[in-house]
Amino acid sequence: MHIHILGICGTFMGGIAAIAQSLGHKVTGSDQNVYPPMSTQLASLGIELTQGYDPAQLEPKPDVVVIGNAMSRGNPCVEYVLEKGLPYTSGPEWLKHHVLQDAWVLAVAGTHGKTTTASMLAWLLEYAGLKPGFLIGGIVQNFGLSARVTDTPFFVIEADEYDTAFFDKRSKFVHYLPRTLILNNLEFDHADIFADLNAIQTQFHHLVRTLPGQGKAIYPAQDNAINEVLERGFWSQKESLGGDWSYQLISSDGSRFKVLLESEVVGEVSWSAIGEHNVKNAMMAIAAARHVGIPVEVSIEALQTFKLPKRRMELKAEIGGVRVYDDFAHHPTAIKTTLAGLRAKVGDDEIIAILEPRSNTMKMGVHQDTLMNALQAADSALVYEPDGLAWSLKEAAQKAGLQCFSSTDEIIAQVIAQAKPNQHILIMSNGGFNGIHDAITTELEKVMS
Repeated sequence: MHIHILGICGTFMGGIAAIAQSLGHKVTGSDQNVYPPMSTQLASLGIELTQGYDPAQLEPKPDVVVIGNAMSRGNPCVEYVLEKGLPYTSGPEWLKHHVLQDAWVLAVAGTHGKTTTASMLAWLLEYAGLKPGFLIGGIVQNFGLSARVTDTPFFVIEADEYDTAFFDKRSKFVHYLPRTLILNNLEFDHADIFADLNAIQTQFHHLVRTLPGQGKAIYPAQDNAINEVLERGFWSQKESLGGDWSYQLISSDGSRFKVLLESEVVGEVSWSAIGEHNVKNAMMAIAAARHVGIPVEVSIEALQTFKLPKRRMELKAEIGGVRVYDDFAHHPTAIKTTLAGLRAKVGDDEIIAILEPRSNTMKMGVHQDTLMNALQAADSALVYEPDGLAWSLKEAAQKAGLQCFSSTDEIIAQVIAQAKPNQHILIMSNGGFNGIHDAITTELEKVMS
């Protein structure tokens, strides 16, 4: 079967491409923006990519067109598909029918930590010999992949609440048929498609409705938004962090902690990740792995060798005592917890935070006040004001005592001018940020080596 994917370079659709090819299908695709790491992964698989959406790419006619949720009416390829009556579907629906229908699906949902927790869970299953398939919204460094299929029944998926396609406005995760479901946390996000938190809770309620009676939900007991979802109706088993499970920090940065089940210490984790948010992610993964029969002590062993996904506090370079990190930041809470984890790790060392508010919600200004406050844990914060913001980032930054720039070159110049040993530069964006990571590294090599 020839499958053509529109919007192939998104992490989800790129994963669909990799899975479809491994199942023996011919896969081609196109995207407007082609950049690493997904473009690199697709190229290594030998998948043919087209830049842009000229309908000529749909000749000869593919057997089915899988349409990503970034595609909308007016897109030349979308209009061609509809006009010519070509068979089409969404990525989540294709995955449901071709991969998930007969699988034991372990789904990780929530506003924050989905990629990291799903990566942990996939690694716990792999370490235990269960050889899971997975589809995760980032490159899982323990595997070097974002997606794969295997011959076992287990499949780990990052369960995103964003909508499915222009023709299916339900959340993607309602297609995933989970048997083990992690609900990490729940806050207002994706203001471009959700009117308020209640609208997101409705989608989470729909997800919970798909969980079978012998399925299990794992969630934080103190999260009011999730508790409200469960109060709308729940028909399955459940375990909670803060109820059945708990932890005790041994190191304040989260690099060592004790795991407790029913108030009894069952083991101790010592690993390379930092931040209490990652401790909570790990606890969720341990509980989910136990649902498929993996002993807690085996999961604890596995976490010792777990590597965070790319772009999750990823150390890009260390030059002359200056460390440069890349972090995928999309929400004030994630920014705040990431900075808190780094602060606990580095103590009094200087932290310079550099932020590009690129997510749709941040561009709309929904979280503008909390966004500025989230950066206060850094010694200095430099924010970049891209085109297309619906609010004045410069005014908000000035009010909060932060520096705002309209050029990444200006940010690079300032960072390099004040570079010194024992400094930590944390770059936060959910996009390419005009190549600022490599640019800063290159300039640091000139002045610090």
